[in-house]
Amino acid sequence: MRVLITCGPTWVPIDGVRVISNRSTGEMGHALAKAFLKRKARVTLLKGPMAFDELKSVLKKEAQKGYDAVIHAAAVSDFKLKTPLKGKISSRKPLVLKLVPTPKIIASIKKWSPRTFLVGFKLEPGLTRSRVRRLTQELFRTGCDLVVANTLENGYKGFIVNSDGHILAQASSKKKIAKSLASVIPECFCRESRH
Repeated sequence: MRVLITCGPTWVPIDGVRVISNRSTGEMGHALAKAFLKRKARVTLLKGPMAFDELKSVLKKEAQKGYDAVIHAAAVSDFKLKTPLKGKISSRKPLVLKLVPTPKIIASIKKWSPRTFLVGFKLEPGLTRSRVRRLTQELFRTGCDLVVANTLENGYKGFIVNSDGHILAQASSKKKIAKSLASVIPECFCRESRH
């Protein structure tokens, strides 16, 4: 099985020097890579930090190579400046930035590689088992075959959910959710490819 994994943060420019980013460490991607390598998968890891546009470009090129599965665990910037400012903004005055939503990269992956098995991640504060189904619906509309709904409040908690809203696995660590995904994805992929 050939698996492409994205992880870590992306950033968007404010000006020629400053950026907006997030605190993702890429730990989940590393745990996923290790779990799939233990199962003898061929793994490609795209790890941030990298610019939003760079991730989109590299991911498009890689996805078109026909991976069996793409696990999109990168913490992608949700907002950007419509037009980044030129040069370096003076730090002597207050600065107000107006941000606009970024396009959802995950929504393009199935367009670039229609047959790939796609897994998305949804980080949500206050996540409970009862809210998982509702919170994952948006990602299923982008073409995901599985979604990992997770939260970092009170320690890590993650749920692997299929498109019917069924929770296939639940785990209390990134390492455990990665191990579960490495088990669940090949089973689901085999079922999908038989249809």
